[in-house]
Amino acid sequence: MSSPHTLLKSTMTTHFITAEIDLQENPLKLQQEIEQELAKRGDPLRWAVTVVDKEQQKAQVEAVVTITAVQEV
Repeated sequence: MSSPHTLLKSTMTTHFITAEIDLQENPLKLQQEIEQELAKRGDPLRWAVTVVDKEQQKAQVEAVVTITAVQEV
């Protein structure tokens, strides 16, 4: 018979990621685009634009994100 109380264990891991973002004319839009892309991959702790390719109109972003996993124990 299972208990009415379920114990959960939360594990947080950090990951270093890179993302390629299309350059935007407005710097505020670029920041929003970066934050939206990073949010798909975890909770950003920090990020930086590390490369800008003017010809391709792309920016490379490096970030550290956290991912939280919850599991029953």
